[in-house]
Amino acid sequence: MASSVSKNSSPFKIVLGSSSPARREILADMGYEFTVMSPDIDERAIRREKPEELVKALAEAKAEAIKMKLHGDDSARARPQPTILITSDQVMVSKGMIRERPKSQEEAREFIKGYLGDKAFAVNYVLVTNLSNGASKGGWDIPEIYFHHIPEEFIQNVVKEGDMTCVAGGLKLTHPSVLPFIKQLVGTMDSVRGLPRELTEKLIQEFVGAK
Repeated sequence: MASSVSKNSSPFKIVLGSSSPARREILADMGYEFTVMSPDIDERAIRREKPEELVKALAEAKAEAIKMKLHGDDSARARPQPTILITSDQVMVSKGMIRERPKSQEEAREFIKGYLGDKAFAVNYVLVTNLSNGASKGGWDIPEIYFHHIPEEFIQNVVKEGDMTCVAGGLKLTHPSVLPFIKQLVGTMDSVRGLPRELTEKLIQEFVGAK
């Protein structure tokens, strides 16, 4: 079995191309040491009809943006090191509609109401790129979330607070106050949070093992 990438066991450096605190936490919990770079792209400028195609296109665009930043980094060129870049994206799908981060409180309210007694899919795409040779591997992970009835009062309070609605789908499903309304999760919570561990580990190890 290939060893994990850490400061003592591998020549590979890892860059996480994401500003998401949840993704940073998950990757750290996996035992990896890494640096973080934000891709800073306009996600709304990239559109696809199918959610699987959209998250793939966004993860690829994030990777390209990070590559451009690294290309302009003199210190990175001065100290060449095999580097793995991880980018990912997630959208929620409810009633056949793609749900990204809501643009307003009203949109967040409508997103959450759509979950009442129904189900949603968290569509993730993870892309791992070997910056040394440009090779990349990616894959999807799509957990299903089934909901109980969500009271109107709870929806109103959550939307007013704001911090729980600034995520894909308009509702931070891992928040303790939301968990009672989740009837069943078919998949893993790390995937719901935006970085499926098993898939990410598999993609990383494909490069580490080939080194």
